[in-house]
Amino acid sequence: MPRFLSAKPDARLIPLPWDQPLAQWPTKNLVALPRGISRHVVRFIKVGDEVYAAKEVNQEFALHEYRLLHDLVRLRTPAVEAVAVVSGRVDQNGEPLDSVLITKHLDFSLPYRALFSPGVRHDTVMRLLDAMVVLLARLHLLGFMWGDVSLSNILFRRDAGSFAAYLVDAETGELHDQLSDGQRAHDLDIARVNVFGDFCDLEAGGLLDESLDPLNLVETIDARYHELWNELTGIEEFSGSELHRIESRVRRLNALGFDVAELDIQTSPDGQRITIQPKVVDAGHHSRRLMRLTGLDTEENQARRLLNDLDTFRARTVQQNVDESVVAHEWLTECFEPVVNMVPAELSEKRDPAQIYHEVLDYRWYMSQRENREVPLTEAMQGYIKDVLRNLPDEVMSKAALVQVQQGDTRQLANPYDPSMGFADGEDDAPVHDPWEDTAKDVDVQSATTLDIDALRAKG
Repeated sequence: MPRFLSAKPDARLIPLPWDQPLAQWPTKNLVALPRGISRHVVRFIKVGDEVYAAKEVNQEFALHEYRLLHDLVRLRTPAVEAVAVVSGRVDQNGEPLDSVLITKHLDFSLPYRALFSPGVRHDTVMRLLDAMVVLLARLHLLGFMWGDVSLSNILFRRDAGSFAAYLVDAETGELHDQLSDGQRAHDLDIARVNVFGDFCDLEAGGLLDESLDPLNLVETIDARYHELWNELTGIEEFSGSELHRIESRVRRLNALGFDVAELDIQTSPDGQRITIQPKVVDAGHHSRRLMRLTGLDTEENQARRLLNDLDTFRARTVQQNVDESVVAHEWLTECFEPVVNMVPAELSEKRDPAQIYHEVLDYRWYMSQRENREVPLTEAMQGYIKDVLRNLPDEVMSKAALVQVQQGDTRQLANPYDPSMGFADGEDDAPVHDPWEDTAKDVDVQSATTLDIDALRAKG
């Protein structure tokens, strides 16, 4: 009997066929979902209404990642939630099997490859990179060194007009009290190399627009990271007559979604110069405010958009002097809930409620401009369902037997439960030709055991 380590046990996981390698599990226990590339065997397991991601890995690594993911969630970092580690597995012949790390599937999340199709827009790629940079900066502020930064180890969720990034693989991570500049630089170097490989892979598959150069994209990551890090931690100096800049700095950080624990303020001996350095403690400034007022759990940009709509509702109903929590309750029952409750059940997997409300606000604005009148929310929602929502792909999970990783792709996957295996070959497909194989058979294996420096220099 295998051993289960879990802080939130799900008894429905116990009867699953843990005596079989994950790659050989029967499809009745699996669900087909798009996922990123992984060095390990990964499958999605469905028990009841819950979907879990299962990764087969060495026990030491599984326990390390399990505990690290728990620490990250405790620190309110965007990361998948660790559920259990299944160890002590043996097959039917008594041979030991690797342990399995089980994490909770992140609803409405997508691997980066699922967001790419031929002709993907430039701004979409930039928003993906921005989301990754914000995630990396948040992790570094916490003292987390990732050690394997790549687009393949991130899941993305739509966040109003942007994306929110979630860490999905912490196998190589380390949590410290504080990171040195060298540790951060090392993580950034790893990100540049890995992301360059990710984009070269997309480019080779014809999924990257010709105007996008992989090298320029990784240089963009470097520039945007340093710009954000300087805003979060940099020292700012100004004259004593510009005290308003202290509040401006805090407001800029809040606008980025970060809270400030304290400001280190120092003045020169003559009082003419002031130096400030913020201590940023956490991200999620707007999402926490929205949660406190309404109980809605959203991404940061979604929260900002919904709070703006709440402020508009407050002004339109002339309730500026009414307690904010009372107005928030009215907005929730009169605006938000009627809109999201209009979503037909068969379309509920298209977008999460906060994202739908954000998109309806956009739809209503364009509709009002076009018709030169203020369109009611419910009327805009009817048009949005008809014109937009019905034509969107599902983003919770695919109910089809085959999952297409790319939108609009009609090819069948070789294994719908393991998208990393690629597409099935057609009957008429020619075998893949590797030119390196032409000369491989001519290599003298005996002489290849030594390195002939003189011969290499002669060739040079």
